[in-house]
Amino acid sequence: MNKKVAFYTLGCKLNFSETSTIARNFKNEGFSRVDFSENADIYVINTCSVTENADKRFKTIVKQAQKTNPDAFVVAVGCYAQLKPQELADVNGVDLVLGATEKFKITDYINDLSKNDFGQVYSCDIEEADFYVGSYSTGDRTRAFLKVQDGCDYKCTYCTIPLARGISRSDTMQNVIKNAKEISEQNIKEIVLTGVNIGDYGKGEFGNKKHEHSFLDLVTELDKVEGIERLRISSIEPNLLKNETISLVSKSRAFVPHFHVPLQSGSNDILKKMKRRYMRELYVDRVKKIKEVMPDACIGVDVIVGFPGETDEHFLETYEFLNELDISYLHVFTYSERDNTEAAKMNDIVPKKIRSKRSKMLRGLSVKKRRAFYESQIGNSRTVLFESENKEGYIHGFTENYVKVKAPWNPELVNTVHEVELTEIDVDGLVRFEFKKELAS
Repeated sequence: MNKKVAFYTLGCKLNFSETSTIARNFKNEGFSRVDFSENADIYVINTCSVTENADKRFKTIVKQAQKTNPDAFVVAVGCYAQLKPQELADVNGVDLVLGATEKFKITDYINDLSKNDFGQVYSCDIEEADFYVGSYSTGDRTRAFLKVQDGCDYKCTYCTIPLARGISRSDTMQNVIKNAKEISEQNIKEIVLTGVNIGDYGKGEFGNKKHEHSFLDLVTELDKVEGIERLRISSIEPNLLKNETISLVSKSRAFVPHFHVPLQSGSNDILKKMKRRYMRELYVDRVKKIKEVMPDACIGVDVIVGFPGETDEHFLETYEFLNELDISYLHVFTYSERDNTEAAKMNDIVPKKIRSKRSKMLRGLSVKKRRAFYESQIGNSRTVLFESENKEGYIHGFTENYVKVKAPWNPELVNTVHEVELTEIDVDGLVRFEFKKELAS
């Protein structure tokens, strides 16, 4: 009998790429994949532990699965499943919890699919997560997330990722190129490189700390893969974003002028408390270098507010630092305490109301920054890759430098690339355009 499986992914692009790989394993075992809202025999939830909110959402998603099919077998995998397996196993309706190494062998743990009285846990010590499993996602017709690296050797005081994913390790160059070619053969126009700390690429490529390749080698080789229209670097630490990489992107055939560079704080005092591996001066240098060789590049920034010890002065330092920087948008995270991190034991806790207020201020700044960046692009010619969703009668797309555009819905535009001229910003903040060439009728 044809068994059905459904997936729900919380968190980052890396999780999405891994869900796709797990889904392909199910397909090889004869399962057919259905949407999470549909009736399935197995529901797999890929969890995240970066924020408190992701923890809370897990219970809601389990309830949703049970409502659709009370007899379904529910499996939890991912970061939260590695960090707090018993906590997830105790959630009503959960049958199986798999840790960091077990999740890729999920079909080995599924026997008769009968509901358990309590959740079973199979989870290794994170020290055992020292091998690499390559992944990529192809659920979206327009772009694929290609995992090139996993784990992290950094010891940032607020972060649980090393505890959830283990040491830094990389895919082999050969396998990354093979996966990129497989993606390009599926008529997917854009590949987003993803990992936990992708600038660290090369480490652990052979199951040890020996480096044969660097991140620069990786992007150089990927740029040569035919059939890929666009390559995008998802997020890269400022201390690992080298001049050579910036230079390569500026002259590249396929890499787009869009960088996402985590900052976390504009105060050197707080950066030290976070145990980040750079000071704000290096960050300024990276932004200047990008803008020097790619004036129209889009630069996104991660920032955390309300870290222990962040005074009003520290926060204003961050606000003013970001306000003056030539960046395009912010991803704002409100600090939340994570068990087994150094920061959770720190004094001078910032009250949640103040964290929330600071978050609101930076989100407002992000809107202002994005608007200014979009305004700077009006009148420019750009290429747009169109998405596949009909959103209230409109089709959306992104330029190579990450300006979001809209046009009346036209299914023929889906997953196509067109040259356009950006003309005006609409009331919803998205950009209107005119085609440079007439569309074929």
